[in-house]
Amino acid sequence: MAQLGKALFYDPMLSASGKQSCASCHDPAYGYNPPNHQTLQPGGPHLHKLGNRPPPSLAYLYRQRPFSIGPDAGEVEVPVDLNTVAAAQRGQARATKSAGQLPTAVPMVPQGGLFWDGRADSLQRQAYIPMLNPVEMANPSIQAIARKLQRSRYLKQFALLFGPGVAHDPEQLVSEAMFAIGRYQIEDSSIHAFTSKYDAWLEGRARLGPSELRGLQAFNDPNKGNCAACHLSQVGKDGLPPLFTDTQYEALGVPRNRALPLNRDPAFHDLGLCGPYRKDLARQTQYCGMFLTPTLRNVDRRAVFFHNGVYHSLRQVLDFYNLRAVAPQKIYPRIAGGKVAIYNDLPRRFWKNVDTTDAPFNRRRGDKPAMNERDISDIIAFLHTLDDGYMARPAEERSR
Repeated sequence: MAQLGKALFYDPMLSASGKQSCASCHDPAYGYNPPNHQTLQPGGPHLHKLGNRPPPSLAYLYRQRPFSIGPDAGEVEVPVDLNTVAAAQRGQARATKSAGQLPTAVPMVPQGGLFWDGRADSLQRQAYIPMLNPVEMANPSIQAIARKLQRSRYLKQFALLFGPGVAHDPEQLVSEAMFAIGRYQIEDSSIHAFTSKYDAWLEGRARLGPSELRGLQAFNDPNKGNCAACHLSQVGKDGLPPLFTDTQYEALGVPRNRALPLNRDPAFHDLGLCGPYRKDLARQTQYCGMFLTPTLRNVDRRAVFFHNGVYHSLRQVLDFYNLRAVAPQKIYPRIAGGKVAIYNDLPRRFWKNVDTTDAPFNRRRGDKPAMNERDISDIIAFLHTLDDGYMARPAEERSR
């Protein structure tokens, strides 16, 4: 099943253009991120259309739970109505977070799911959505995908796996194809390799350099980066390596990216959990502006950051975290009269959703930034240790 899924993952014949595969936006050489510096990846029947969000990495999603509000969905025997749960938890739209401190109770906040807004609950469903998206692989229908599979070199494999009748059932044929792509993402170790220098260090097979070690300390320090509050860096109670995400959702107030086509309309806003692509939580305005916290593994193999791709370097990202609260004039543009247009990618009525309580966002304008220049350089050095493919040097091994 996974071998079939791998072949489908790399085959452009599944797209309307015949030139775009899953790997076109999720290249293994780039940590399953896009293989270029473009903010958006072209798609559509003629590769001439652009969406509004940079593709997130497909790596390290195999442990992602379905979207839920509150306790993990796996702990609930009967499916719940998300709007009912959300309405009952309006005062707990997000959890207060500090690196190194675990919440005393399971927070009743959005968590899990796939894509920036968590609208897919399985890797199979995740594969469906780009296939049918008019600005991505752009197939007009499930039947159109089925016809391609029926004419493909994979039909014999489908028959061996699912029986000869699968070729005559378009819905099942496509469903099994998407399931196979999901199985590839689960079973292929390159997608969740855990072969970074940090993993080797956790196992005692490598030493972090002085700057990397200081960066880890600043990353974990609740009075500096406080990064580990959301990007969990410690081995879990289950003994598994950290994924560098708590899989929860945050409204960070990142600046508007005016380079995005849809943002040419000043009335358009990407509100994450409450729209425009996710529809079921549209009335839960306490979640407007919230997006999934991504893994930081292989993060420096990305070229664009945040849901709107407004930043193109790790330095810019860290400057945003460091300066948003204390020097917003360095983050946001000015409008008429010289006023700083804070949170300019979010309608004012949703500003209350933006995180202003967790460090380093809990400072006041004019305060000293949480991180100095060396802290930022060191954190970036540490983030480089999260790239997969590290090989411990023999001398390093002997020194342990």
